[in-house]
Amino acid sequence: QVQLVESGGGLVQAGGSLRLSCAASGRTFSSYDMGWFRQAPEKEREFVAAISWSGGKTAYADSVKGRFTISRDNAKNTGYLQMNSLKPEDTAVYYCAAAPARPVVRGLRRREYEYDYWGQGTQLTVSS
Repeated sequence: QVQLVESGGGLVQAGGSLRLSCAASGRTFSSYDMGWFRQAPEKEREFVAAISWSGGKTAYADSVKGRFTISRDNAKNTGYLQMNSLKPEDTAVYYCAAAPARPVVRGLRRREYEYDYWGQGTQLTVSS
């Protein structure tokens, strides 16, 4: 198993930036693909971004493309989500998730049920 702990959430003004971190422990972090999801109040959890085990392949939801960047540092067992040009509609609880690495040709996972491990979430609030 792998345990995930998010951090870095907080309150930021619209147009600002923030970086979320996802610290992993347990099994070898580099054996897992990683994703970020978010859940706004009274909405379903939605895909934000994903990254392959090596960091060589990434994918983004259209709503964050060009503003958010997913990355990872396997030596530090940590994943990141850099968020720029934040908007009030980005307000949500952000979750990182992990699943065993799979061949890149299969594409990155974008659905909740495809991930096996989840963190507890970190709150991001963007004020207008």
